[in-house]
Amino acid sequence: MKHLIYTLMAVLALMSCGGASVPQTYTTVNAQPDIYPDYTDVTIPVNIAPLTFMMNDDALEVVARLACGDNQLIVGGDKVQPDIDEWHELLQQSKGRDITVDVYARYSDDQWKRYQQFAFHVSTDSIDPWLSYRLISPSYVTYEELTLNQRCLENYDERVMVDNMLCSTEKSGQCVNCHNYQQYNPDRMLFHARQNMGGTIIAYDGQVRKINMRHDSIISAGVYPTWHPTLPLVVFSTNHTGQSFHTAHRNKIEVFDSASDLIAYDVKKNQVTTIEADTTEFEVYPFWAPDGRTLYYCSAHFEFSDSVDHEADVILRTQEIKYNIYKKSFDSETMTFGPRQLVFDAVAMGKSATLPRLSPDGRFLVFALGNYGVFHIWHHEADLWLMDLTTGQARRMDGINSDNTESYHSWSSNGRWMVVSSRREDGNYTRPFIAHVDAQGHSTKAFVLPQADPEYHRQFMKSYNIPEFMRGPVRFKATDFADVLRNEDGDPVEYVEKLTK
Repeated sequence: MKHLIYTLMAVLALMSCGGASVPQTYTTVNAQPDIYPDYTDVTIPVNIAPLTFMMNDDALEVVARLACGDNQLIVGGDKVQPDIDEWHELLQQSKGRDITVDVYARYSDDQWKRYQQFAFHVSTDSIDPWLSYRLISPSYVTYEELTLNQRCLENYDERVMVDNMLCSTEKSGQCVNCHNYQQYNPDRMLFHARQNMGGTIIAYDGQVRKINMRHDSIISAGVYPTWHPTLPLVVFSTNHTGQSFHTAHRNKIEVFDSASDLIAYDVKKNQVTTIEADTTEFEVYPFWAPDGRTLYYCSAHFEFSDSVDHEADVILRTQEIKYNIYKKSFDSETMTFGPRQLVFDAVAMGKSATLPRLSPDGRFLVFALGNYGVFHIWHHEADLWLMDLTTGQARRMDGINSDNTESYHSWSSNGRWMVVSSRREDGNYTRPFIAHVDAQGHSTKAFVLPQADPEYHRQFMKSYNIPEFMRGPVRFKATDFADVLRNEDGDPVEYVEKLTK
């Protein structure tokens, strides 16, 4: 009897949000509701923020009943916005099971319709509690109005880590990009600032430094960083990067390299050295294997025409440039890299592979595959592919992909979630989509980053770039980073022929 009373109390506690109740009379529609965002039948982490949604039609009111076993939550209004505490209580009670969602909508004839039920599949796998990304307008009119933000995935808390406008002006602007962490650790992170007050900002165990990585022995300062899993060592590519703009092509902007090499930087010794510097190869996008014994990267073979300026030559021949994925062994005792080995031959497919990312267990390699070039975030045909390194077999990730751009992807620390920047909603703005990846590398339907207001993504006119999972928030304030950028010239690096332990 006591157990029955407690069960009834739990049901009543989760019965209604905001006084909503399920309509008593309605007509049944033999179709799932058309909701935005599309959260129908998605797999979600057990600790994710509430999935809010609204009807995608002219409904005047909506009521949703979210239920699992004896527990239910009823939410109503013009949008479905569950109370965060009640939502998390329901998630914990539904771990490893489905939350069924019944949607009722009222229209101008004052009649209610009940739609076909769908489900939230609640995974037992949690997700890292924080995500960081760059917010930037897909327009060069407001190019400098960008920030690096961090967002708690368990609620809607969002904070600005780095504010570009604290330092830049229209006459002498700059750009911040390429934020990266060592093993998801927010206390060991870096980002790069280009142009005015440029430099590489490194936060390492409570200290922030500005590094001037420019040196006559390398092409430019480092970009596209990857931290070694355990050593104070970061590998970058160093590039001459340019852009061209199309007036008719669907891919509006082409970002390209006319030179690129790989360099390694010792955080504690402030030393840099070259790993790869073949003038007929464009090396880019390094990424460490989780054991720290192998470095993966992309490279395209390109031989310049004698009579044409190098940058113009690349622009004219952009669609010829296609990248393969390679790897190099690394010996931490001697701090040396071995010869390159081909991992994935995209050129043989007539394609270009970029942004290799290994799962934390080292089994799966995920990369973006497009028709050509290095910057797939502007390529509408780009999809994610997964390679099983135990078998060498590669395949398109059907669950996570869409009919539009997928690029800039990252694994969660437990290897069960992936976030990707996708243009699937409107073809213009990239937004972060999250999908579950099981032990065999199969991904589920991706869902967009939840927001307190389901209309948020339609109204927010910024793109999300380089989403990266974090175990916690970065504790430095935007003003702390701005002070270092403004007030310091940056410690000049020492170039060495070889790093030492």
